[in-house]
Formats: sequence, structure tokens, C-alpha cells
Amino acid sequence: MKTTVAKFGGTSLSDAEQFRKVKAIILSDPSRRIIVASAPGKRSDEDRKVTDLLLDTWDCFEKGKDWQIPLNRVQTRFEEICRGLDMNPDLSEEFEEIRERLNTKPEKDYLISRGEYLNSRILAGFLGFTFVDPEWCVFFDENGQLNTDLSQRMMKAALLPLENAVIAGFYGSDASGRIHTLTRGGSDVTGSLAAAAVNADLYENWTDVSGLLAADPRIVDHPKTVRYVTYRELRTLSYMGASVLHTDAVLPVSDLDIPINIRNTDLPEEEGTTIIRSLPDGEIKYPIIGLAGKKGMSVIQIEKLMASDGAGFTAVVLDILKSMRLPFEHCLTGIDTVTLVIRSDLLNPCRQELLNHIREELSPDYLGVSDHLSMIAVIGEKGSNSSYANIRALNSLTDAGIPVSTINQGAGKLNLLIGVPEEKYEDAIRCIYRTIEIVR
Repeated sequence: MKTTVAKFGGTSLSDAEQFRKVKAIILSDPSRRIIVASAPGKRSDEDRKVTDLLLDTWDCFEKGKDWQIPLNRVQTRFEEICRGLDMNPDLSEEFEEIRERLNTKPEKDYLISRGEYLNSRILAGFLGFTFVDPEWCVFFDENGQLNTDLSQRMMKAALLPLENAVIAGFYGSDASGRIHTLTRGGSDVTGSLAAAAVNADLYENWTDVSGLLAADPRIVDHPKTVRYVTYRELRTLSYMGASVLHTDAVLPVSDLDIPINIRNTDLPEEEGTTIIRSLPDGEIKYPIIGLAGKKGMSVIQIEKLMASDGAGFTAVVLDILKSMRLPFEHCLTGIDTVTLVIRSDLLNPCRQELLNHIREELSPDYLGVSDHLSMIAVIGEKGSNSSYANIRALNSLTDAGIPVSTINQGAGKLNLLIGVPEEKYEDAIRCIYRTIEIVR
């Protein structure tokens, strides 16, 4: 029997009306047997996500303020959902336990995981499905890192015997039973783990957009929806800022070649975007499928004559970053030069320390830092086979008078990275989008 794992995001489960839409979607296809639920999201632009209200509760608790006020708002949200669904579960015991834990054994991750926990309990009851608590089957190690292999084995044992199940996203526990949460959007990862655990035929990710857009709609008017995208392309787009799917959600399913389908809860008739290893036969292989980017970048330029003739110059630079636990976005090397692209918010607290280390270890002829830059990724598996696309992208920036600070295309030939001034970021995205044929 076909099995689909369907994950529903916070906007899909924000109120009773959305719950009813979700139920209709699930019951319309019997293969949707495993459901992953997020905490309630915003009901309007002015609204607050339940997870944010729980973070407010923790913040008030830490500062000695009245944390009951935001927690009461959380309780009211869930009670409104239940009333709207004509369900009458008594949530007082659940919230009494939360309050007791805050008074006796306060743990931030436990508190902020309760949004997913309670929403999933309600959804399971509304559907008549079995509730599965990820505390039992999603495991973290002693350093708080997700243990993917153990989690998949335990999820397999928990989910396979069940005909239908709802599992909460976003959290799990360690060997001592302490709750740990994933990063924001972590329910995507839970869904991917579940799909891999049961070797699903399909992993659906239901959200508030009809798939992956070729560019940010806040910048480009009505960008095209990408019909197909490869795992590698999606990983790069997500990493560079496309927020439709958590970056790490691709890994578990890609190993088993399980397709991911991104769908819109409000427009379930639309096909959305399908993420696969390679395009189906007959599909047009456009050289570029999307643009994504990040602002707030700094570029460090290191130059030293004859550096390329000696061994280890770049290695020393990377060792310095490692010793400072300072991540970098990109490292570009050239004759006698090393260029580092680093997020400004990570660089600023240790900027002088890093520059001092580089001077002491390498005695560069030149060491400079440029701030207020952005990086744009022009992404496509076939981009390297059509050099005209990259040339047109760069020419469009030249024609628009937008200066380019860095250019890089890695050996994997998946994407072209272009650095432009931060104040020109939106103009650059629009220029490139207009110039290149983008769609798949």
C-alpha cells in the first residue's frame, strides 16, 4: 500500500478553519497515513505564532516578569481551536503541568516544544489518528545534536505498526529524557525523518505557498513557480535564503530517493513543486531554475606575493577560522589571494581578533575588509552547460551599472555566486531575473 508522509506547517494549522482544510486534504488520499504537525502559526499579519508566545513566556520567566500573561494567551489559542472544532478536551491539566515545570524544573526547549505537542494531540484527536510523541523516537546526543540514524530506527519501530498516525514536529529528547528542539522550521526535518523511516513513496510539505518560487516575490513581481527542482538545487536555494523548506530536510529523503512535494494548503488543487534526484524524461532542462541571496555580508581580502608557490597558505587561513569557531559562507582563492565571505553579524564581535591572527600568522602584503555586501546565487544543475546564461546574468548587472565585488562558480558547477553592494541587492535580483529564462 502506498504511503505518503504529509507535514503541515504553522499557517496550515493556525486555527479551526485551517484544521478543517487539513482534514479534508488528508482524507482525500488514503495514502496520507503519517502526518507531521507544527505549532499554530499566524492567523493574520498582526498575529503572533504560538512558538513566539512561548518564547515570550520564557523571556518573562528569566527576567522575573509575569510569565503567566503570554502563557495564558497560548492556552486561549488552543482552547479556541478546540471550540471551533467542536472538541471538548480538558487542556487545564496540560497547562498545569507546563506551569509546574516552569516552577520546579524550568527548561526552555521543553516549554517551546509544547506548541507542536499540543497541536499534534488536537489534530490526532480531530482525525481519529494515533498520536506519536517524538520524545519517544527522535533522539539527540549528549551535545544536543540530532542522532539521525537512531531517530530513523526508532521512528520506524513507532510508526510502521500504525495504520494512521500524527507525530509532532520540531523536537525530541536525549538519553536522559531531556527535551531538545531543532532550529526554526525543524518540523520539516521531522517529516523527512519520518518519510525515510517508513520508506515513504512521497513526502508532502504543506505550507502557505504553491511551491518554490524562482525568486523572492517581495522583490520580483509574480515570479514563476518551479515545477521540478533537484535535491542539490533545493539545498542551495534553502541555504541561500529561500525559506520554503528547512535546509536539512532534504538529506534523509534524498538518500532513499523519496520525492518531496511542496503544496499550498489553501490551494490544494495546484501541483506545487516536486523535489527529485533528476528530472523526469521529457521535462525541459532549463539552465537556471532560481535566484536566492543573502544580505549582511563582509568580504575579507588577503594578499601575499608568492603565496601560491608555498604550501598551506589557504590552510592556515581556514585553521584560524576553525580555532575561532567562526563559520564562513564562501572561500575564494586566486593567485596570491584568499577571499573570505563571512556574515557580518558573526564577524563583528571578533573582527579585530581575526585580523590580528591573520597578520601574526601570515604577514600579508594586504589585508582589507569590505562591508555592506550581499551574495546572489544563480542556481541550476545545467547552468554550467549553458555558459550564455551566466554571461547574460553578469552582463545584465554591467548594463544596469551595478558593481560586482566577487564572482565564483564552484567545481560542482551547481551555481554562480555574485557579490554586489547591499543597497543594490534588489535591483540586481530583478536585473538577473528579467534577463535569464527561468522556469522548470
